[in-house]
Amino acid sequence: MDDSILRDLRSELLTRRALEDLPEGVWKRTAALNTWGTNALEGNTLTWADVERLLLEERGVADRPVSDIVETLQHERAFRSLRARKKSPLSLVVVLELHESVFKDLQGKDAGQWRRVNVRIRGTVHRPPSMEHVVAQMEQWLGEYDRRDLGGEETFALATWMHHRFESIHPFTDGNGRVGRLLLNLHFLKRNWPPIHLGPADRRVYLASLEAGHTGDLSPLEQLMRRAMAASLLDLLDQVGTKQDSLKPLGTFPKQAGYSAHYLALRAHQGALPALKQGGRWNTSARAVDLYTRHIGRS
Repeated sequence: MDDSILRDLRSELLTRRALEDLPEGVWKRTAALNTWGTNALEGNTLTWADVERLLLEERGVADRPVSDIVETLQHERAFRSLRARKKSPLSLVVVLELHESVFKDLQGKDAGQWRRVNVRIRGTVHRPPSMEHVVAQMEQWLGEYDRRDLGGEETFALATWMHHRFESIHPFTDGNGRVGRLLLNLHFLKRNWPPIHLGPADRRVYLASLEAGHTGDLSPLEQLMRRAMAASLLDLLDQVGTKQDSLKPLGTFPKQAGYSAHYLALRAHQGALPALKQGGRWNTSARAVDLYTRHIGRS
């Protein structure tokens, strides 16, 4: 995803609303969307319709495991706390507090505690450090993040390193993915970027990009984050922007752009055109198509 496109979309959003001033309904939906996606990545059985009913309509959900419902409620509260946490320095206490917030009624004594066992990550040859090295490596992770943050490292490059290194350490017995993604979004909020959302449709690419990082190649993970940020910006602008920001199927735009719908879909799939899938089809906005034409065109 082209950096200029991302920055122009972000600028358009921030000229309309500061992130901390987003309407409560928008932030509430954002928290619900993030909670559904991050939990579904880890096997939570609640559907998006279930999460809408539970978190947006504040109604009960039937025929779902109680643990999945509790996990959803607790993650949503942890996510909503990020706006207040963005004003304070990142610390290991914050990491532990986020873990406890999500898992306090689910993991017993392990909630909010560094792991006291050695673990393996399914599907990868990477071996996280032994339990006795977890705290030292987390201290190194935080120190390196602070150093690079103060040095002004580019937002997405730092986010990629931060997230991959955290997941490589795997500091908790369980819940590393969800806490890691909360910390990732805390980083974005601190840099005045909106949160990103990863869900079941991203699972294959997400896991493959984490695996590529173990070989020293973080570029697939960074590109995934950039694509997710474009989708997040489009979604927010659809709610608080102008008519030019209304999300519509790609077939709506060929005459405006001079491209075929097939071409636009190909560029969306490649991550060059900002777009997001809704109901199984790609959607984008007139503004996104204009920015794509201006910054990239047919190159």
